[in-house]
Amino acid sequence: MEYDAVIVGAGPNGLTAAVELARHGLRVHVIEGADTIGGGARTKELTLPGFRHDVCSAIHPLGRLSPSFRRYPLTDHGLEWISPEAAAAHPFDDGSAVMLLPSVAETAAGLGEDGVAYRRVMEPGVSRLDRINEQFLGPMLRWPGDPRPLARFAAMSLLPATWFVRRFETTEARGLLGGLAAHTTVDLAGPGTTGVALALGLAGHADNWPVAKGGSQAIVDALAGYLLSLGGSIETGHWVASLSDLPSAAATLLDVTPRALLALAGRPIGGLYGWRARRWRRGPGVFKIDLALSESIPWKCSRVASAATVHLGGTFEEIAASERAMWRGDHSDRPYVLLAQQSLFDETRAPGGSHTAWAYCHVPNGSTLDRVEAIESQIERFAPGFRDTILARHTMGPADFEAYNPNNEGGEIIGGAWTLDQVIARPMPGPDPYKTPLDGVYLCSASTAPGAGVHGMSGYHAARSALRRSFGMDPT
Repeated sequence: MEYDAVIVGAGPNGLTAAVELARHGLRVHVIEGADTIGGGARTKELTLPGFRHDVCSAIHPLGRLSPSFRRYPLTDHGLEWISPEAAAAHPFDDGSAVMLLPSVAETAAGLGEDGVAYRRVMEPGVSRLDRINEQFLGPMLRWPGDPRPLARFAAMSLLPATWFVRRFETTEARGLLGGLAAHTTVDLAGPGTTGVALALGLAGHADNWPVAKGGSQAIVDALAGYLLSLGGSIETGHWVASLSDLPSAAATLLDVTPRALLALAGRPIGGLYGWRARRWRRGPGVFKIDLALSESIPWKCSRVASAATVHLGGTFEEIAASERAMWRGDHSDRPYVLLAQQSLFDETRAPGGSHTAWAYCHVPNGSTLDRVEAIESQIERFAPGFRDTILARHTMGPADFEAYNPNNEGGEIIGGAWTLDQVIARPMPGPDPYKTPLDGVYLCSASTAPGAGVHGMSGYHAARSALRRSFGMDPT
C-alpha cells in the first residue's frame, strides 16, 4: 500500500478525519480538487483589496465546543478564537432587538413574560451540555449509557418549531427561537426543527458562537498544520473522478455526498445503501452577498452591533412564511436573512475604519433568481442608511456554490435536506453510518451524522470507524 489511508476532500471534515488517523500512527494522504484547502471554510478577498470575506461558513457555534477540535492543539498551529459580546441578535421593526447572550438569565430578561419559560427550557440543557453533545454530535441511532438526562431534550427536539413556540407568548421569544430554528433550511412545520433551535441556543449560552481570527480559513489551516506535524501529506489541484484513480490504501475516506459516492464507485451499489444514496434528497440552496462597507452597519438598535450574527426576519410568523415558501419552490419578498459582521470583532477583516458584511437567504435548490435586492432590503429595513455604506459587493447563487464545491449540489450547503429521516439516519440507519458497502471505503462528509457545521465530527467519527474496521484498532 502507498498509504494506510487516503482522504478525498480537504475541508474541515476531511482534515479532521486525516488528523484522527494520523494521531494513531497511520500514513495519511489528503487529496483536494481545488488549488487551496478549505472546502466550506475558505477566506478570500472577494470584493476589494484588504477586505477578507468567508466564502461559506463564517460563524462557528460548535467550533470551540467540538469534541474533536478540543482534542487537538489547534491553537499551537495558529487558530485563535474571538468571542463576541452576544452570540446572536434578532432585531424588530420597532427598533428593539432580542439578544442571545452567554447568560440564560440575561437572555430571559429580554423576553418579558416568557423569561421563566425560556429558562425552564434552556437551563437544564446548559448544565448537561457535555452529555448532549456526546450523544447528538454523532450517530443518532445509538443507545446512550443513561438516557434519562437526555430524554426531555430529545423529546422537545423532535417537535416542529411551529408547535414548540406555542408555549411562548411574546414576539421576542418567538422571534428568537424562529431565527434559530430557520438555520435548518426547511419548513419550520417539519418535525425536528426545534432540535436545531435548542442546539444553537445552548451553544450560544455555553460558548457564545465564536469567530476565527483572520477568517474561517484559519481553522482548516490549523488542522492542516497539525496533520503535517504528524507526518501526513496534502495534495491540491487533483480532482478525483473515480476511486480507481486513487493511490492504494487500506482505507479511503470520502468527504462527498452519497450521490457523488455512486459516481466515484465505478460500479453499481445495490441494497439499501444504494437505494438510499440514489434517493438522497437535496436541501434548498442559498444566495449570498459579501459586502465591503465604508463603516459599520447603522442598526436602529445599537445593541445589534454587539453580536457577530444577526437574524433578519421580524416575527416568527414572517420567518416561518419565508421558509415555507422556499421549501415549496417559491421566493419570499421578505426572506429570512442570516448576516455576519465579523469585522466588528476581528480587525484583520478590513482596512482601518471600514468593515465587511456577509449575508445570505435560502432559495429553492437550483434557483437562478437574483436575490440582492431582497437581501439588502431586509438589512435596510432594520438599519436605515445601510445602502449608503456599500463600497463593493460580491454575489454567489446556487450555480456558483456548486461550481465552487461539487458537494453543494444545486446550491445547498448542508450535505442533504435536514428532514427528520435524513437527520436520524444520515445517510444510513445504524450506529455506524460512515462505512459504505465498498471494501475499505467510508463517507466523512456533512451527509453523515451529525451533519453540517464546522466541527469536524463527521470526519472524526468516520476515522474512528476506519480505525476499528480497517485497522483493528481501539480508537478510545
